[in-house]
Amino acid sequence: MSKATLISAGMLTLVMSSAVTAQCEPGIEAQCSGADLSAQDLSGQQLDRIDLSGANLRYADLRHADLRGANLSGADLSYALLSRANLEKANLKGATLDYANMVAVAGWAMHAQGASFKETRLDGADLSFARLSNARFVDAVLYATNLEMVWATKTRFLNCNLQNANLQEAKLNYANMEGADLRGASIRFATFQGTHMVDCVDCPQDWMVPKNPVQ
Repeated sequence: MSKATLISAGMLTLVMSSAVTAQCEPGIEAQCSGADLSAQDLSGQQLDRIDLSGANLRYADLRHADLRGANLSGADLSYALLSRANLEKANLKGATLDYANMVAVAGWAMHAQGASFKETRLDGADLSFARLSNARFVDAVLYATNLEMVWATKTRFLNCNLQNANLQEAKLNYANMEGADLRGASIRFATFQGTHMVDCVDCPQDWMVPKNPVQ
């Protein structure tokens, strides 16, 4: 049987190259690991605690979807629409969110270590208490984003717009903030030990500059 995706009566059936058929009917606690849901309209659906690890969600519409506690580790969410989705305590470790729209997303305490956010829109998102170590934000918009108490050790914020962001008590040790814009950002009690700040606008100047910044 050739590799194909069949859609029948609302059921998404992924025919794997190994000829093993895995079925995925998106819903609460559904098992959809590795499923191909690219360009699917899942907006407003109850998907909390769903397993979408390694899934293809490119261009998927997940606006206002409830993804609390969902497993999205290693998933491809490039170009996905996630505005006002609920990602509280979701697992996004190693996920790709390049060019995604995550405006006003609720991402309290989500785990996104090693995730990629290239040119991602995160305006007004709540990422407080999130785990973002080793994540990569490149040319991303984090305007007025709540990053209070985030753990962002060795995280890249290259050329990112962090204007008016809340970075109070954020752990940004050994991060790379080259070219970032922090005008109007709140950095009270934030730590920048060993953080690379070349060409960063309004970054604090009273922290030690690292010899070998994270690239």
